[in-house]
Amino acid sequence: MSAAVPTDEIYERYLKKAIAEINELGDELARTGDELRVPVVGSGHPLADVFLLKYAPQPPEIQEGVAFFGRSGQAVLKSLQRLHVDPLAVYGTNCLKFGTEDPEDAAAWLTREIHIVQPKLLIVMGGRAVEFLNELRFPLADPVDVGAEGVLQRFTPTIEVLVTPDVDTSLDDQPRKTGFWNAFKALGPWWSEQPPY
Repeated sequence: MSAAVPTDEIYERYLKKAIAEINELGDELARTGDELRVPVVGSGHPLADVFLLKYAPQPPEIQEGVAFFGRSGQAVLKSLQRLHVDPLAVYGTNCLKFGTEDPEDAAAWLTREIHIVQPKLLIVMGGRAVEFLNELRFPLADPVDVGAEGVLQRFTPTIEVLVTPDVDTSLDDQPRKTGFWNAFKALGPWWSEQPPY
């Protein structure tokens, strides 16, 4: 009879696997690009509870090759801090990895990312990102209602969704910024109900 494997050891195994798979995806994306087309890879914890999703990378993200680099990342970080959400428990990415690729290629990459990270909550920013997510036909997924901003929705049996306005288009307009915050702040109560690590 074998001894039970401690929970910490199981988590460490999953974490090592997730890191290897995320790195493999990043390497594959890098091989797909060239000097003029550099992929924007996801950033954050590879087994994050919270998965942030925007539609396309902005120029600072493209320049650095990292999702949520620049103004949108700073705005989200401030929002996470206001809600007392640990930013180390968050992963962020874009639907499009180059901003110009065939959406079918990008769909396969995003599907892999969601499978690797296995988040509990997917925060989908903007209507185009919601539409892209719905078109993935993710296993056991319910369609996400783009009009239900700030309301938790079932996505799969293990993942909930929170829809917000597009953070990138919300930063320079106070009413849009307020709209983003009003939807995003639903993360706070959800987070407070999660069991501690």
